[in-house]
Formats: sequence, C-alpha cells, structure tokens
Amino acid sequence: MKTPYDVILEPVLSEKAYGGYAEGKYTFWVHPNASRTAVKNAVQQAFKVKVVDVNVMNVRGKKKRMGRYEGKRADRKKAVVTVAPGQKIEALEGLI
Repeated sequence: MKTPYDVILEPVLSEKAYGGYAEGKYTFWVHPNASRTAVKNAVQQAFKVKVVDVNVMNVRGKKKRMGRYEGKRADRKKAVVTVAPGQKIEALEGLI
C-alpha cells in the first residue's frame, strides 16, 4: 500500500466511536488486507500523532432484503487506534 490513505478508508461515525475520543481512542474503517503495523504507521503519518495501541476486527456484512430479493453488504475491517496520552487527532475532533 503506497500512501496512508490507501490503508485508512474513513473514520467510523457513530456514538460509540465518539465516546472513545475522550480516552484517546479513534475508530477507522481500514483496508481488508491491512495489518496492525500498517494501520499504526498510516495513522502516525497521516495525523502526526504517536500511536500506542491498535485493535483490529473483521465486521461481517449484514443481510438485507428488498422485497423477495436478498443481498448482503460487504464485509469490512475496523481498527480502534489509541494515541499517546495528551495527544488527539484534531481533524476528527471537529466532527462531533
């Protein structure tokens, strides 16, 4: 993956994700093939912060119906990144 933005797809915009901002935990949708190390390096390069911890999880897509037709949303990967105490990602703080 060439740039940090190939790894980090977008921030997760949810109440639960916003709740972690006070503790220095930021949640991102990441590329399905991204490793913990790749996520850590990408966040450090993109936002100029020190990353202390990275937790990743695979999120299965939900089944959705439209009348008699059934489909499935795509599977995704989510990463919860903890930054060093006293630091924060300014770009995401304004989204609240």
